[in-house]
Amino acid sequence: MSQVVIGTAGHIDHGKTALVKALTGIDTDTLSEEKARGMTIDLGFAYLDQSITIIDVPGHEKFIRNMAAGVSTIQIGLLAIAADDGIMPQTREHLHILELLGVNRAIIAITKVDLVDDPDWLDLSN
Repeated sequence: MSQVVIGTAGHIDHGKTALVKALTGIDTDTLSEEKARGMTIDLGFAYLDQSITIIDVPGHEKFIRNMAAGVSTIQIGLLAIAADDGIMPQTREHLHILELLGVNRAIIAITKVDLVDDPDWLDLSN
């Protein structure tokens, strides 16, 4: 059976880790510093089943090297865009890194839809 590796991408606080947890039930922020700061610092791994692995990468610009290390093995990007924030600098940077590494397939997840009342975002997410 072939293994598919999906990697998250997106700006800090756009819900990448929460999305992975919603999909797999696994909290990929395992370091005590990640818990204390409320942000992903190092790569996290979750397994949807025996054939799908999800790599959760940091979104903060200070940890871009960790992100780049994590995406070197992925086949499909999982781009999180927060509805209350839209496309931000690390959204573009992560997408560019995926392109540079030849990742030409992606799933776009509009997250945090519950935080907005904008009809345009709500239409887009449905």
